[in-house]
Amino acid sequence: MRRSRLTGFMTSLLLATGLSLTGAATAQASSTAVSGGYVALGDSYSSGVGSGSYIGSSGSCDRSTKAYPYLWNAAHSPSSFAFNACSGAKTGDVLANQLGSLNSSTGLVSITIGGNDAGFADVMTTCVISSNSTCLAKINSAKAYVDSTLPGKLDTVYDAISAKAPSARVVVIGYPRFYKLGQSCLGLSETKRSAINDAADHLNSAVQKRALDHDFVFGDVRTTFSGHEICSGSSWLHSVNWLDIGESYHPTASGQSGGYLPVLTNAA
Repeated sequence: MRRSRLTGFMTSLLLATGLSLTGAATAQASSTAVSGGYVALGDSYSSGVGSGSYIGSSGSCDRSTKAYPYLWNAAHSPSSFAFNACSGAKTGDVLANQLGSLNSSTGLVSITIGGNDAGFADVMTTCVISSNSTCLAKINSAKAYVDSTLPGKLDTVYDAISAKAPSARVVVIGYPRFYKLGQSCLGLSETKRSAINDAADHLNSAVQKRALDHDFVFGDVRTTFSGHEICSGSSWLHSVNWLDIGESYHPTASGQSGGYLPVLTNAA
């Protein structure tokens, strides 16, 4: 569902510290995933909005052949692959529309979710067109939602995944900070950029805590995107795109392959 792709403009301002596996543990987990099948859940950061090459049959979900789930599937050839992520998805949409492919033999599940619930599309729209004070007020409202309401919604999704795919390795993947600070850069003020990055960390901390409490792995893309934020001069993220507003603040194809894919590969 496109939710006008401006809702898919789901600037899920996430991030935090993640976990990664090494050596034999990584090989064993990957082997399990390949033999058991892979299901990709989530919102526009998982469907691949902003990376182009959309699969026609995916409709307004805008699933891309350049999205990290599609790339991981091509590289590892799991026994089955279900690409269910959809642009604009909230936690309720995952529960209603994306879990049908999970079963007791599923080996790997990946998911990005939570930003649309917190209303970060509205946050970014407000910050682009309004004053510093209005932007900061909108961010604070979203952060309050993250503290009070989002954890319970994430718990419901994570519980449902565990119930339907009890043997799966579940990788909850975060989102990059949007801006490299301290750079001369057209667009939003440094005050807005800093507040948006802080909101990313705040939201991602909540997502990470719920993931770890469910014994899931949290995949951190902050490191892989470092040096590739907006204003870096080598951005893997779209800034405001007035020609296709839905792509704004989403990863490019390079962001999917260079920012997201390595994190899933290391965590799977």
